[in-house]
Amino acid sequence: MSSLSGHADAERHDTSDTITDFIVHLTDERGLSANTARAYRIDLESLRSFAERADLVIEHVTLELLRDWLWSASQGGLARATIARRSATARSFTAWLARTGRTESDIGLRLRSPKPAGTLPRVVNRTQMEDLLFHLQLEAATGEPVPVRDLAIIELLYASALRVSELTGLDVTDVDLDRLTVRVTGKGAKERVVPFGVPAQSAIVDYLRYARPLLVRGGTSGEAASASSVGTPTALFLGSRRSRLGVRSVYRLVAGLLAGVPGSGPAGPHALRHSAATHLLDGGADLRAVQELLGHASLGTTQIYTHVSTERVKESYRMAHPRA
Repeated sequence: MSSLSGHADAERHDTSDTITDFIVHLTDERGLSANTARAYRIDLESLRSFAERADLVIEHVTLELLRDWLWSASQGGLARATIARRSATARSFTAWLARTGRTESDIGLRLRSPKPAGTLPRVVNRTQMEDLLFHLQLEAATGEPVPVRDLAIIELLYASALRVSELTGLDVTDVDLDRLTVRVTGKGAKERVVPFGVPAQSAIVDYLRYARPLLVRGGTSGEAASASSVGTPTALFLGSRRSRLGVRSVYRLVAGLLAGVPGSGPAGPHALRHSAATHLLDGGADLRAVQELLGHASLGTTQIYTHVSTERVKESYRMAHPRA
């Protein structure tokens, strides 16, 4: 083995050690999960291989090489979100190299991250929403407390365009059945009062009158309720063991309901929020009124739903107009 080859092997070994040291820093000092640390390692191994083809070790990469690495990934067909993640990995790594004295300066400071491509939210159309609610109504008609609760959840999510965290954070006292409003705590601990309609009111009344007392006591419609429970939980929607229903439970509920509904995009509770906002705008609601309903701090955030409405109009035009 030549001395040059031995030197290259030594540098490669040192590079591997450097990546490992950085991964240890991520997990032990920054507390990143094993999955996130694994993604960082995959990105850095890709960068190391790319640098070696330019006869550089990863500690000595230049800003130009980092840009070439990202450009190569783009040309290779990687998604913009993946390229953005690689850029973030490189910046974190170069910052750590500089902070630990392994390099004189942080070259990653000037590396720009491409913005992930914007995607329109999933929207369940009105007919699909009506079919979904009709299915829930049939199940709730059995009188079992969980289907009755689930109908109330979906009616309220759709009627008031709530975030899932806002829904699961509701207490019984937050609902005003006379005024048909609900008081929610949104992002930044900001409170707002939003309306709901008569169908949601009816579903909530049935839930509070018949289903929730059974859930409080741990019974079902076919069982005698136990009187041994002490205290009454304040949460509006209850899960197992009289506890507040969790976000994951609502995700599973909505994902299961939307599994058979045609459409692309995430099938979680946010799809109902997107759908409600889009249907309001399709029906002629004022954009600022929708902003208030959704609890958006910026009108720009709400405007994405106008884009959704525009896309729906364009798609209908393409399908129906003879000269499209």
